[in-house]
Amino acid sequence: MSTRDVEAPVIADDSVDHAADRAAIEAVIATVETAMNTNDAELLVKDVARNAVVGNAVGALMRGRDVVLEATRVGLAGFLKDEYVRYEVTDIAFLRPDVAIAHKAARAVTAAGEPIDVETAMVALYVLTKEDGRWWIAARQNTPVPRG
Repeated sequence: MSTRDVEAPVIADDSVDHAADRAAIEAVIATVETAMNTNDAELLVKDVARNAVVGNAVGALMRGRDVVLEATRVGLAGFLKDEYVRYEVTDIAFLRPDVAIAHKAARAVTAAGEPIDVETAMVALYVLTKEDGRWWIAARQNTPVPRG
């Protein structure tokens, strides 16, 4: 059977107005930005599910909130200590009423918020689920964007 013989479905949810969900997901990603810019590991995992899977920008795959928290503590105290970022949510798609994927673009900035990177330096994919009215990061994959 070839792929020409299979009718691929459209996986999307339009059963509800997702305006408030979009704002909530943008707030989750804004919290991650604030955590990075203030070296706050606990804030960074505030919206990470206990069983989340996170792939970081150096290729490490971490399973579980506690593992992500420890790696974040190490990173923010070490090589990320004096790094600052600006995130832009570039897309949010709802697969189900309670499942979304979001993409963000990241750029390095100075401590004062002045751009260092003109182009996107990293992209991230988030998989989020809504539990008891709140959005949680179930998975995240950070991918550096190669320079020229």
